[in-house]
Parts: sequence; structure tokens; C-alpha cells
Amino acid sequence: QVQLVESGGGLVQAGGSLRLSCAASGSIFSFNTMGWYRQAPGKERDLVAAIGRGGNTNYADSVKGRFTISRDSAKNTVYLQMNSLKPEDTAVYYCKAVSWRNDAYWGQGTQVTVSS
Repeated sequence: QVQLVESGGGLVQAGGSLRLSCAASGSIFSFNTMGWYRQAPGKERDLVAAIGRGGNTNYADSVKGRFTISRDSAKNTVYLQMNSLKPEDTAVYYCKAVSWRNDAYWGQGTQVTVSS
């Protein structure tokens, strides 16, 4: 059973930075894509950033230039570096992995709160 464990969330002031980590129970190269999603209260869960097996990345327009997704295959971990945080970035952030068979796996989520 695939397990994804997120960490690194917390409370930060606007303009600050946080780095989220998503540790997978197996090799991250067993997944076709891995990504970060977020869900604010009363809103849908939306894609923030994703990275493909070949290293290609894509970002939501709202975070381009501020957030960076990366991976460390030796640690089976995907990261989300978040800089210049804004109050509207406040949400629960979830890690998602999609297998080659298109099976989707989710982590439990980590809360990010940005104060103004």
C-alpha cells in the first residue's frame, strides 16, 4: 500500500517562506506524476504544482515565480518550496501521486496558515 506523508506546514507571516515535504513509501519513480494540491475552507481542492517522471513541472498561475516543486529520488521525497507567501495561500496542502496505471494516492494533508 502506497503511503504519502506530508510535513513542513505551519504558521508564517505574509512574505515568509515554508518548505513542504512529501515522503513516499516507495520509489518516487514508480509514479507517473507527483504533485501538490491545496484546499481552502469552502473551496475545491486545486492543483498547485506537479512534477512528472521526466522532471517536467507545471504550476498554477497564482504561484508561478513564488513556489518551486522539486524531488530527491534518494529520499523518495518531493518538496514544495513556497516563498513570498500571501494570506490567500492559506489552505490544507495535500501531496498526490499517480501511478502508471492511473491509480491516485493522497497524503493526509498539512495546514499552511499565512497571517497578514
